[in-house]
Amino acid sequence: MRMILALAAVMYSAAALAQSSAPPAADVHKPAAAAKSARPAKTNKTKTAAKGSIAARLEACQDIDDGTKGRLDCYDEVIKPTPKPNAPEAKTVMECKYTKEEDERLACYNGFVDMMPKLPKS
Repeated sequence: MRMILALAAVMYSAAALAQSSAPPAADVHKPAAAAKSARPAKTNKTKTAAKGSIAARLEACQDIDDGTKGRLDCYDEVIKPTPKPNAPEAKTVMECKYTKEEDERLACYNGFVDMMPKLPKS
């Protein structure tokens, strides 16, 4: 019984080792140009996506003059607006996107972002 258990353990570990150390098999029938095109293309991320968390990006919008369309556009880039008619009062910054009127949405974002603790500059 011990011998069977030891054999099973060795076989199991050998199978696990073989799976982790084996290089991926290359398709020998593809030419080199086709093999290169099989790799996924690198995508360029937008400036806002590369800057960090939502909180950091919302805080960065505070640098734009208050009450301007530019600041609202900045907030809308971070949190895409999906206006709803008769939207209830927002309880979180993520619910500001439901406000239909631009002035009210800007005031909503400003209210929540002003209340946020300031993030350390890195």
